[in-house]
Amino acid sequence: MDRTLDRALDHALDHTLDQSLTSTPLRALEDALHAMVARSRAEPAPDCAQRLDRLARLRAVVADNEERFRQAISADFGHRSAVETTIAETMLLFSEIRHATKHLKSWMAPQRVATALQFLPARNRLMPQPLGVVGIIAPWNYPLQLTLAPAIGAIAAGNRVIIKPSELVPHFSALLKETVAQRFDATELLVAGVEDEVAKGFASLPFDHLVFTGSTRVGRLVAEAAGRNLTPVTLELGGKSPAIIDASADLDEAAERIAYGKLLNAGQTCIAPDYVLVPEHVVQSFAEKVRAQMRRMFGTDPANKDYTSVISDRHYARLEGLVADAARRGAKILQPAKPDDPNWKAHRKFPPTLIAGATEAMTVMQEEIFGPVLPVLGYRQLSEAIAFVNARDRPLALYWFGKDRTARDEVLSRTISGGVTINDCLFHFTQINQPMGGVGASGTGAYHGEWGFRTFSKLKPVFYRSKFNRLADLYPPYGGKIARLEKLMRFMS
Repeated sequence: MDRTLDRALDHALDHTLDQSLTSTPLRALEDALHAMVARSRAEPAPDCAQRLDRLARLRAVVADNEERFRQAISADFGHRSAVETTIAETMLLFSEIRHATKHLKSWMAPQRVATALQFLPARNRLMPQPLGVVGIIAPWNYPLQLTLAPAIGAIAAGNRVIIKPSELVPHFSALLKETVAQRFDATELLVAGVEDEVAKGFASLPFDHLVFTGSTRVGRLVAEAAGRNLTPVTLELGGKSPAIIDASADLDEAAERIAYGKLLNAGQTCIAPDYVLVPEHVVQSFAEKVRAQMRRMFGTDPANKDYTSVISDRHYARLEGLVADAARRGAKILQPAKPDDPNWKAHRKFPPTLIAGATEAMTVMQEEIFGPVLPVLGYRQLSEAIAFVNARDRPLALYWFGKDRTARDEVLSRTISGGVTINDCLFHFTQINQPMGGVGASGTGAYHGEWGFRTFSKLKPVFYRSKFNRLADLYPPYGGKIARLEKLMRFMS
C-alpha cells in the first residue's frame, strides 16, 4: 500500500496522540464528533423508517453522481477503467444497499434465544442496538466501494458516521464531501477533509467503532491509536494472498482466471492473487499461459482504456524496483515492455509482468505487491505448498484451482485465511451473505450484509423473568429450600 498514510500516522504516534487536538481541521472534526455523539445519545435508536431513508439517500448520492464519480476516480488514478469502476464499485454498492433495505426489518427485530430449563418459564432475547458514532478511514484503491460499503452497514445498524477519505484521491474525496453534504445533515453522515492534520489525528478520536482499510503496518498504528480510547476496530488489511494450482487443475482455465484477478484495477486490489504456487515442472509453461491471457485481455497498447493506471509515480517506481530486484536474483521476467518505456510510463501504466522462478530471497516475495506483477513459484508436493503458505502471515484471501476434491479439502482444512475462492479469484468478496474480513495480520472483524449490521451493533442480551419462576428461592435466609433448589439445578445441568 502507499506510504503517505504510513508516514502521517507514524508522525501522529510520535508527536500528536498524547497531545490535545490543536489544529483548526482537527478542532472542527472533534466538534463534529461531539455533535454526533450528543445526537446519538439523545436519539439512540433510529427506527426502521429513518434508517431506510438514510440508505435511500446514500444510494441517491451514488446514483445521481455516478458519472461524476467515475470521472473523479479516473482523474485521481491518471486513468481508471470506467467498466471496472462500475462493476467493482458502483454495482457492488447498489447490491449492498438493496440487500440491507430488503432485510433491515428482520435484522432489527429482537432475536429469540433459548432459555435453560432451570430458568423457565422466563425468556431470553438479543436486542440489536446502535453503537453510536462509527469512524471510517478509507483507502484509495477502490475509493467509492471501500468507503461506502462499511458506511452502509453502520447506517443500517442505526449509527452516525464520519468518513476520512484517502488523500491520494483528492478529486474523489472532494466530490464525496460535496455530494454527501447535499443529502445528509452533518450529525448523520459527514465526510472529513484530507488535510495532513486529519490523517494524523483521526484514529485517536473517541469513536464508538473504527473501521480501517489499508496496509497491515498502518493497521497496527491505527489499532494502537484507537486502543487508547478502548475503541473497537475493524481492520481490513492485505498481505500476500496465494493461489495454489493443483496437479489436477486445468492450466488454461486457471491462467485465464488468475490473469483477470491479478489485473483488475492493475493489481491494486487487496485480495488480488499476490503469488502463484504451481507444480515445479510447469512453472515456465504456466507463466507463459498467464502472459498470453493477459495479452488477450488487455493487449500491448498502454492507451487501452480497459487497463488502469498505477496510482502514483512513487508507487510505479516501487514496482519497478521489485521487478529489477527479481531480475538481478535470477528470475525470468515476462512482460510486453520495460516499465521505463516512455509509452507506458507517460500513461503511468505498469506493463503486466510475470516473474517466473521467483524465490523467497526476492523482495517481491517479502512484501505485498499491490500492482500488476505476479511471481510464479514451483512446488513438488502439495504439502510443500501448504507449508509455504503457513510459514507466512495468514493472508486475506487464498485461491485453489483443481479437480481433486481430496486435495482441495486438505488445503481448506490446513490453511487459514480471510476467505477463499475455489477455481477462481476475488468472487468470495462479492457474496453478500458471506462475511468479508481478514485474520491475524490480514485483519480483524468483518462486514457485508447482515455481518456488517452485527459488527456495528451491540447485541444486548435481555432476560425476561417470569412471575412463576422460583428464582426467589435463591435469596437469603438460606435453609432447606436452597438445598432443594441446588439439587434441582444439578439435575438439570
